[in-house]
Amino acid sequence: MKAMQEKNYSLLVTGIGLLLEKGRGQAFSMLNSIIIETYWNIGKKIVEFEQGGKKRAKYGQALLKRISFDLGQDYGRGVSRSNLQYMRLFYLRYPICQTSGKLSWSHYAELISISNNEERGFYEKQCEEENWGVKELKRQIASKLFYRLPAAKNKCGFLQLASEGHKVKKAEDIIKDPYVLEFLKLPEPYSEKELEERIIENLQMFLLELGKGFSFVARQFKMSIGRKQFYADLVFYNKILRCYVLIELKAGEASHTNIGQMNLYLNYFKSKVNSEEDNEPIGIILSRNKENVEVKYALGGVSSRIFASRYMLSLPSPDELKLLVEKAKICCKAIEISKEDSDEPKRG
Repeated sequence: MKAMQEKNYSLLVTGIGLLLEKGRGQAFSMLNSIIIETYWNIGKKIVEFEQGGKKRAKYGQALLKRISFDLGQDYGRGVSRSNLQYMRLFYLRYPICQTSGKLSWSHYAELISISNNEERGFYEKQCEEENWGVKELKRQIASKLFYRLPAAKNKCGFLQLASEGHKVKKAEDIIKDPYVLEFLKLPEPYSEKELEERIIENLQMFLLELGKGFSFVARQFKMSIGRKQFYADLVFYNKILRCYVLIELKAGEASHTNIGQMNLYLNYFKSKVNSEEDNEPIGIILSRNKENVEVKYALGGVSSRIFASRYMLSLPSPDELKLLVEKAKICCKAIEISKEDSDEPKRG
């Protein structure tokens, strides 16, 4: 009887705890929605007052400073000049206040720093789908994730990223170029073993960089093939694609021999490790520099599930960011021109 009473009491406490969590969550969500709507309306009032509702009219900081001073005495730090500036920009970036309720004001304060509508739409979608915190969002914006995804290299994919976020449907969708591993804080020079160890020490951040659907399986995965022993540096599983993902790390350049070796590993996994439910494994050769003619020719005709990509050990510099954006624009333009040419009627 006493044991039953204890069990019932434990269920009571658990039930109350769940109700508290649910209630607090609903209260936070409601409060967050009210705050965001309020800030949007404040931004609207400021814009309409100073510019007569016209975006291109002259704008000065003096008004925000004056509003901040007059309201600050009664409402405190929430109406600082910088916060008012965020609210004003929030209204300009989101002319219609239609937010999902999933993101906080701190998220939007980061998102409104992005002037490109498509890029901002992408990060907003990813935040909602992957539950990014503000810190994760800042890091992904700084690393220009949007422009490192293969979909951003063509016009349709570019627009789809903006409206739907990053959808993983095929092997190519999980590849980034480059991967940004600034969180490793790896000093120069370094060995491949040190690179691997730093990744394991920072596995949570590495999984974030790999993207959604990844789980860690093993490091230095042992494979006995004939009389020889082989070891895959890192093995992951992607639950969306339902396949193993093998990663080989290179401190310098990749070579044609790395392609053949990865092909060997993938065939081993396909034969010995895969279950009936698993799709064919994917191989990624991650090197400091992939601009190698050997690799380009070696990949030709080999399994389409082997990819060569590069990594960076620091966040992109302004010049590198500009290059990433320009590359994406050039690819989009080239594909658009190619499509226009193919749509033209053939002349006999």
